[in-house]
Amino acid sequence: MKKIGFIDYYLDEWHANNYPAWIAERAKQLGLEWEVAYAWAEIDKPNGMTSEQWCIEQGVQQVATIEELIERSDAIIILSPDHPEHHERLAQLPLQSGKPVYMDKTFAPDLATAQRIFKHAKEGNTPLFSTSALRYALEIQDHAARIEADAIEYLAVAGPGRYENYAVHQFEMIVTLMGTTYKRIKSLSTENGRLLIVELPDGRQASYLQMKSAPFQAIIQRSNGEGSLIAQCSNMFEQLMDAILKFFENGKPPVQPEETLAVIALIEAGQTALAHRDEWIEIASPVEEASEQ
Repeated sequence: MKKIGFIDYYLDEWHANNYPAWIAERAKQLGLEWEVAYAWAEIDKPNGMTSEQWCIEQGVQQVATIEELIERSDAIIILSPDHPEHHERLAQLPLQSGKPVYMDKTFAPDLATAQRIFKHAKEGNTPLFSTSALRYALEIQDHAARIEADAIEYLAVAGPGRYENYAVHQFEMIVTLMGTTYKRIKSLSTENGRLLIVELPDGRQASYLQMKSAPFQAIIQRSNGEGSLIAQCSNMFEQLMDAILKFFENGKPPVQPEETLAVIALIEAGQTALAHRDEWIEIASPVEEASEQ
């Protein structure tokens, strides 16, 4: 049985609480021998379970150091999904290991950090990828496989949550369907309803609507006049676990750095746009930097 090690800021969080069972289930379905075997966290969750309690509950062995976890694991998952500001520090040693590393959403707090993390991975000859689970919704994958990115004239995506930790999901859908090159972004938001308009260099557009009760959805308008509604996003975590496990098997990242960097560039520019209503904010292009790494 091949061993996966979890590294987290604190372990008692939704992803860490669910991933071990999902990984075990999907590994069995795929006929692969992988399990979450080791875990290390920087702190105990405030007002939550300690790392020791979490490990006992999950049937995972707690290790004393990141070095020990790297040595004993065949592959590594860096979690801290709601605290991406810790990712670069937590990844420092894993990205020197040469062992495949999956980094949970949101990949990095800003574009400069994201570029450094990929640079660390290249220097350490370590396979690395990151994504939002929304990329792997069956409906998003189906449309991405059937529709060329430049055939989409307008894409409207919607979803719930706070911008700080859920923006990645909607921008991941946009990048998956429309590619990696964007020009500028504008906010027409209210306090509780965030509406962002994204413009591509050729004038095509995407919109991002985020409200507390909005479901994850997308509407695609093609240049030829045809359109389609993605009314739900289903089976995303099953497909994500499959992608992670296949990556651990073959060491080939299924999501390229320029895609993840484009998502982070959109998040960063969108944050600026939210503070400057009805003003166009230029979106940094990470494509050249990604191709050099």
